[in-house]
Amino acid sequence: MTAAWVAFLTDYGLADGYVAACHGVIARITPTARVIDVTHEVPAQDVRHGAVVLADTLPYLPPSVVLAVVDPEVGTPRRAVAVVAGEHVLVGPDNGLLPWAAAAAGGIGRAVELTAAEYRLNTGATTFDGRDVFAPAAAHLAAGIDVAALGPDVDVATLVRLPDPWLRVGPETVEAEVHVVDRFGNVALCAGAAELTAAALDGHARLRVTVGERSSYLPLAASYAAVPEGDPVLLVDSAGRLALAINRGSATDELRLRPGDRVTISS
Repeated sequence: MTAAWVAFLTDYGLADGYVAACHGVIARITPTARVIDVTHEVPAQDVRHGAVVLADTLPYLPPSVVLAVVDPEVGTPRRAVAVVAGEHVLVGPDNGLLPWAAAAAGGIGRAVELTAAEYRLNTGATTFDGRDVFAPAAAHLAAGIDVAALGPDVDVATLVRLPDPWLRVGPETVEAEVHVVDRFGNVALCAGAAELTAAALDGHARLRVTVGERSSYLPLAASYAAVPEGDPVLLVDSAGRLALAINRGSATDELRLRPGDRVTISS
């Protein structure tokens, strides 16, 4: 594979030099590679959040080597892998970060473990695999080496996968887990328009939203601004998920919801 693009996602933030060091490694190895910074603001060590963002973004990227690093187990025996999925090769830790994105690209076709010493930096460090293992592998892939050169094949069935979000659909009821919360405080569930239709809820102007012991009826609308400023709304967001939002406010602050919490939508 020869890719003009490297798509780069981490939880490194921009206060330190971690992102720049990885950019520099890529530029030294493959100066012609162009890097798309997906985000470096994944909450620290939040593998699930990184996996959601990567899966949501990947369908809109050009064919790329995807360099993704959210790696709380860096320095341990967890595997470093490259995963072939559709038009992309995803490079990162084997901790559940990559499979949702691979599924969004059409599924995993092949995986290898990154063991070849010639495609690593020999710095002696054990705490910065983004710079020393993943960025070099991504850069060499962008330069055109075959993924097989990076190391031995991995049985794709053994790749670490995150638990599937909790979801249940019944007559006029959708029970769903909070999947992700974005920087605006919008609370996206692991259910979408298809689940509303399956539950025969899509024709309702207002739906009952229950969180624990609290229930309220919210308008089902097409936009945040369909309700007055400060009011809550239920909508289908740009990723196709049902989301709880507050026009110009934060639903997660108001409703005290976090990923993994359960919400019931009913008539």
